Amino acid sequence: MVQTKTKLTFADFLQQYPDGSGIYELVNGEIVKVEATRAHKNVARFLVFGFNDEIRRLGLDYIVDKDIVIRTVKPSGQEQGRNPDVGVVKASVWNSNVRGYGALTEPIQLAVEVTSTNWEDDYVDKLDEYQRLGIVEYWIVDYLAIAARAYLGNPKVPTVFVYSLENDRYVVQSFKDNERIISPTFPGLEITVEQIVLSSQVQNL
Repeated sequence: MVQTKTKLTFADFLQQYPDGSGIYELVNGEIVKVEATRAHKNVARFLVFGFNDEIRRLGLDYIVDKDIVIRTVKPSGQEQGRNPDVGVVKASVWNSNVRGYGALTEPIQLAVEVTSTNWEDDYVDKLDEYQRLGIVEYWIVDYLAIAARAYLGNPKVPTVFVYSLENDRYVVQSFKDNERIISPTFPGLEITVEQIVLSSQVQNL
């Protein structure tokens, strides 16, 4: 008799989350450890600081964090547990249950995914899930120009894609080189793609 592995729900995921030993996501009913290089973390940290500076400068009702777990749903209805590299959520939503853990079922304001070798997750799966959930703004930060030419063009260069939700569908803008990234959430943000690439500390991309 062949035994099939029981797929976990989002509630199971939160209950079984391996605290203190890394970052995990719920993917296709299984708990998967998310590994990130130091360069990847450098980029995420750079964006956290940049967003936080804008929040403080303007006194905005947002919290920025690298450990926000959100519940998303696949087209099949299967629950996923995602942990964006950077998340921005309304402070009023976050503080409505300060005794709770970091998981949210509401759509956050902004999610950032810094691409790595599993870049298709960011460009395909997470894009669909974040749009379905209603996340207002979604960044794909391809600082290594690792995705296919169908996305990056030829020659491939580091690119940041900003997806903005309009009528429940994402509209995308792409930014390269020394272009200032235009963010609906942070319209005064002064960050370029070149600065993001430099923040990674990767030499000779």
